[in-house]
Amino acid sequence: MHARKNAIAVIGVVVVVAASLGGCSLLRGGGGDLPAPTRSISASPTPTPSTSADAGGSAADLLRESSSPRPPTPEPSQASAPAPTISTIQAGTVVTEGDVASPKGSVHFHYRVVAGADGHFVVQYSGFTSTLPVPVSATFLEDPPAVGDGLTYHGIGDDQLGGATTTPSAAVSVPIDEAGSDPSWLGALVTYSSATADPSLPVEIGPDKVLAVTKVAWSVPARTTNVHPADGGATANASGTVSATTASGAPASYVIAPGDLIGDVAARFGITVEALIWLNDGMQVYGQQQYLYEGTTLNLDPLRR
Repeated sequence: MHARKNAIAVIGVVVVVAASLGGCSLLRGGGGDLPAPTRSISASPTPTPSTSADAGGSAADLLRESSSPRPPTPEPSQASAPAPTISTIQAGTVVTEGDVASPKGSVHFHYRVVAGADGHFVVQYSGFTSTLPVPVSATFLEDPPAVGDGLTYHGIGDDQLGGATTTPSAAVSVPIDEAGSDPSWLGALVTYSSATADPSLPVEIGPDKVLAVTKVAWSVPARTTNVHPADGGATANASGTVSATTASGAPASYVIAPGDLIGDVAARFGITVEALIWLNDGMQVYGQQQYLYEGTTLNLDPLRR
C-alpha cells in the first residue's frame, strides 16, 4: 500500500512525556541530555531533545507534545493563504463493480464500491455462495498475490462473507476509509480462506490461502484541490527524503529526518503548515520548536488524505 498516514494526532490537552530514548541531541547549545518521548507511531522514532540556551522554556516545556501543531518560532506569515480544500464525489457514485468467481467455481459473489457522504468509500458485497467447507473472506490489496499464496496482511475492506451456502447472501457494506479519497491505487480484490487451523483441511483451503484474485477496474471521477506540494530540495530542519511520488511526479510522501521542524518541512514543499496538518490527520509535534518525529512518514498527496 502506498505510504499512508503514519503520523498520529494528539487532540486535546498537552501531555508531559517522560519516557526515555537514547540518541543524539536535536536542540543546539549546551546542557545535558534529557529523555525524549517514546511513541508507537513508527518502527523507530528516535528524537532526543536536550536543554539549550536558545530553546527557551523549562525542561518540562521542551518535552511537551503539542495538541495543536504550529509553525516554529519565528512564525511565518500565512494570513493570505486560503484554507486547504479538495472537491468531493457525489454520495452514491459507483466507482467500481464486478463479479468474483474462484478458478474452480467454488465461490461466487458480487462487489461494488460507492462514494459515501463523508468523502470516503464503502464496499458492498452481495450474492455470496460457496461450496467450500470453510468460511471465506474478501479484501482489497494494492499488489495482487497469486491463487494459492498465503496472506500475511488482510488489506482494506476485509470482511468475512460466509461459509458453505447455496443461498445467495444479502448485501453487506464495509467502510474502506483507509483507502483515502481515491481508492484506485488498490489493484485487486482478493478472496481467501478464513478457516482456523485444522490439520484435516486440504492445504489449498487452509487459513489465509488465496482462493481468487480479481483485478479491479476503477472509474473514480477526477478531483481538484488547492494544495499542490512541490519539493524545493533539502534544507536545514527539513532534510528528510521524499519516499514516493504521484503519477505526475509530485511528492507523495516524506520521511522525517532528525531535527525537522514542521514549519520548515511545510516551506520545503511550498505549502502552509495548515495544509501539512490537513494532509496528515495525525500529525504530532513536541517541544517549543515544534519538532517532528524522526523516521515517521508524512503524506503529501491530497488524494490520499
